[in-house]
Amino acid sequence: MNFKEKNHINALFGFYGELLTTKQQDYLRYYFEDDFSIVEIAEVEVVSRQAVSDNIKRGIDQLVKYEQVLHLQANFEARSKIEIAVQDYIAVYYNEDVRLKELVSQLMAHEIED
Repeated sequence: MNFKEKNHINALFGFYGELLTTKQQDYLRYYFEDDFSIVEIAEVEVVSRQAVSDNIKRGIDQLVKYEQVLHLQANFEARSKIEIAVQDYIAVYYNEDVRLKELVSQLMAHEIED
């Protein structure tokens, strides 16, 4: 698995990790966050390498399926690009408008106040 694929799985894990079984969560953390090999995970968890491999594969498959249905990660990335474009536009055309900057910051932080 290359670097780009690992980053993608890590991003999906951030959105959907809590929906996986505890074992899948643990094994994916070992594998992606701690950079353990399948052999090392098997030794730590005192299970077979096949059990680790199967759980990692099922966990990844579940993350991908959740994203295909819910699109949380893709929507987040699209929203982030728009937020950057809005900030850039404000910096160029409304740089002196402090109130606009405050409102946009609140909107981006999901803290809209009345």
